[in-house]
Amino acid sequence: MSNPFFSAMGGASGTQGKPMNMMQAFQQFMQQNQGKNPNEMIQQMLSSGKLNQNQLDQAQQMARQMARQMEGPLSGLKSMFGF
Repeated sequence: MSNPFFSAMGGASGTQGKPMNMMQAFQQFMQQNQGKNPNEMIQQMLSSGKLNQNQLDQAQQMARQMARQMEGPLSGLKSMFGF
């Protein structure tokens, strides 16, 4: 069962480690899904079997870790711009 986001990001086709290709794939993914409700998309992927609960939990955990890692560097920018 393939993960649609993983496929959109290039999957195993070799874009990993190539930031420009990954950014282009991400921009394409965002354009294709613009205006769609992300929660509805996730629920559809769960119900169709394209995504399982374990994959979703893992992605959410990674997102939380990334957010925590970015807090430090972003807090400096926030204070610089008065946020």
